[in-house]
Amino acid sequence: MQIGVEADRAVDNKRVFVLDTDEITRMAAVFMLHDENETHEFGSVAAVLDKAKEWKPDLIILGEAIVQSEGMGIFKELSGAISEVKTLLMTPPNEDFVAKCRESGLNGVAFKPLTVEKLRDRVDAMLGRKRRGIAIQAL
Repeated sequence: MQIGVEADRAVDNKRVFVLDTDEITRMAAVFMLHDENETHEFGSVAAVLDKAKEWKPDLIILGEAIVQSEGMGIFKELSGAISEVKTLLMTPPNEDFVAKCRESGLNGVAFKPLTVEKLRDRVDAMLGRKRRGIAIQAL
């Protein structure tokens, strides 16, 4: 099912990896993004690094669960192993946690609760895209 898909986004070939130990959050993010991005989901850093040898991602979205389990070094590990990749954190609002992540190399944040529009807008911003939105006209 495609929800508000912009055709030029669907053929843009931007690759997004979603990395989280929380399968529900990971699958929800993939569902929200897969219509406009080549989106892949992973439950471990090792799996991401292995797949990045074959398919280099433009963006890696991390859930707070993976950051808490792996530690703050995860941002430098990913950016050191995958050149020019950006990282986006999905997390509930928590200023201290986000500040520590930013100090450790995080590039952007998408605050929970997530919606299709909010997550797509944050991903588009991280990928350097401008979002046009959906125009609905009354007849």
